[in-house]
Amino acid sequence: MRESLAVLDFGSQYTQVIARRIRENRVYSKIYPFSVSAETLKNDGVKGIILSGGPSSVLKEGAPMPDLEIFNLGVPVMGICYGLQLMGHLLGGRVEAGNEREYGRGTLKRSARSLLFSNLPESFKVWNSHGDRLEQLPEGFHPIAVTENAPYAVIENKEKQFYGLQFHPEVVHSEYGNEIIENFLIKVCGFRADWVMANFVDQKIEEIREIVGDRKVVLGLSGGVDSSVAAALIHRAIGDQLKCVFVDNGVLRKDERAGVEKLFGDNFEMDLTTVDASAQFLERLSGVTDPEKKRKIIGNVFVEVFDQSIAGIDGVDFLAQGTLYPDIIESVPIDGNPAALIKSHHNVGGLPEDMKLSLLEPLKELFKDEVRKLGEELGLPKEVVWRQPFPGPGLAVRVMGEVTEDRLKILREADAIFIEEMKAADLYYKVWQAFCVFLPVQSVGVMGDERTYDYVIALRCVESKDAMTADWAHLPYELLGKVSNRIINEVKGVNRVVYDVSSKPPATIEWE
Repeated sequence: MRESLAVLDFGSQYTQVIARRIRENRVYSKIYPFSVSAETLKNDGVKGIILSGGPSSVLKEGAPMPDLEIFNLGVPVMGICYGLQLMGHLLGGRVEAGNEREYGRGTLKRSARSLLFSNLPESFKVWNSHGDRLEQLPEGFHPIAVTENAPYAVIENKEKQFYGLQFHPEVVHSEYGNEIIENFLIKVCGFRADWVMANFVDQKIEEIREIVGDRKVVLGLSGGVDSSVAAALIHRAIGDQLKCVFVDNGVLRKDERAGVEKLFGDNFEMDLTTVDASAQFLERLSGVTDPEKKRKIIGNVFVEVFDQSIAGIDGVDFLAQGTLYPDIIESVPIDGNPAALIKSHHNVGGLPEDMKLSLLEPLKELFKDEVRKLGEELGLPKEVVWRQPFPGPGLAVRVMGEVTEDRLKILREADAIFIEEMKAADLYYKVWQAFCVFLPVQSVGVMGDERTYDYVIALRCVESKDAMTADWAHLPYELLGKVSNRIINEVKGVNRVVYDVSSKPPATIEWE
C-alpha cells in the first residue's frame, strides 16, 4: 500500500496548499472531509494526519468536529490554526476569544526544543490568521513557541506525537514553513519520501491496463495540458485502444488545430479524428453577448458534437478525461464539509446522466504542477507541458460582446503577435498568462493621411502562482511598444492597443 498522509479539511482556503506542500516533499497526500471516520483512515493506511485551518470557531455551536477516534489511531497528528484550537478544545484544554486578533505577519520565538524545529533558527517570521487562541494546554502538552499575542503558538505532546501550530506554515509568507512540514513528515511520521513521478507513471500504466483490459477508450483532446498529458499516459498504457477526438469549435487560437494534429497524429501516432464544427458553434453564438450564455452554448454544443462523433466508433467502453484533483475538490460538495462549493467543473459535473460509458480519469490524484512533471516524464514537448492556461470557451470569452468570424480573425492575429514577442523576449514561460482581448470599441486614428475608425486590442499579462490572486506583469516598455506597433501595422481593423494594469482581485484574469 502506498504511504499517505491525510489532510482533514475544515473549510480552510489553504487546504489544497497544505496538500501540495506535502506532495512537494515527495509524500503522497489526500484530502478528506473533516467528518471522515477514523476507521476509513485506518483502512487507508495513513501514517499521519494534518488538521487544516478553517473559518469557524471551536467555541461556536455547530462548529465542525472530527471523529474523536482519530486521536487513538496511534499516528502523528498536526493541527494548523483552527486545527490547533480543535486539538486543545477536544483533548481537555481551553480556547477563548483573544483580546487581540492576529492577522498577517508575526514573529515566532522558540521556547523549547522540538523535532518540528530541527535545524531552524530561534526566531523567524510567520503568517497568522486567527481571532481565538489557546489559553490552557491539554494534559501531556507543552509549549514550544510563542508569538506576540499567542503564548501557545506551537504546542507538542511528544509521547503521542501530537503537534499544534497557531500560524500557517503552508503559505509562502511563513519563513521556514516548508522545513517545518518536512520535519513533521520525515522526522515525526517517518515517511520514506518516495512519491516521485516516475513511480506514478509505472503504477498508473499498470492500473489503466488492468481497468481497461482489451476494451476501447475515447478521449476528447483539446490540446491543453491536462487532456494532452492524459492522452499521452493512456496511449503509453494501451496504444491503439485509445481513440482521440479533437473538436475544432471555431474559437481556437491561430494554427492550434494544425499543431494538435501534427503533435498527436504525426509524432505520437495516435488514432486522432478531427471534427470541424466551427460553423455549428459560431451559428449558435450569433447575437449572444452574455459571457455565461457563451460558456453554456459552447459546452452544450461540444457535448452534442462529441456524442455524434463517437457514435460511429464501435466497442467503446470508456470516456477518458483530464480531470485533476482540484477539479474534484472544488466541484463535489462532500457531506459535512463546511467549505462552500466553488464551481461546477466541466470535467466533473457536465456529463449527461444517461451516459453509458465508464469514466477513466488517470490524473484525478494530481495537482497542476504534478501534471506538468508527468508530461515531461512522458516526453511531451515544452510548449505543451508549460502551455499557459486557456479558457474552455476559448476566444469566445476574449471577444467582448458578440462573437463573429471577423472579430475572431483580428483577435487571432493580434494574440499570435503578442505570444511570439513574449517568447522572443524569453518572458512567455516566466509569467502565468499573456493574451489579447478584442474590445468592440472603435476609436479615431490616423494612418498615412487617412482617418481611421477601428477597433481596440487590450493586452493582458499577469503573474501568479495558483490563479487565486494575480498581479499585472511589469513588462518592459520596449516590448510593449514593439507589440503595439506590430499589431497596429499588421492586423487590419486595429488602430489602438492598450495594456491592462489591474490585479486580481478586484479584477479577474480573464475579462469574461
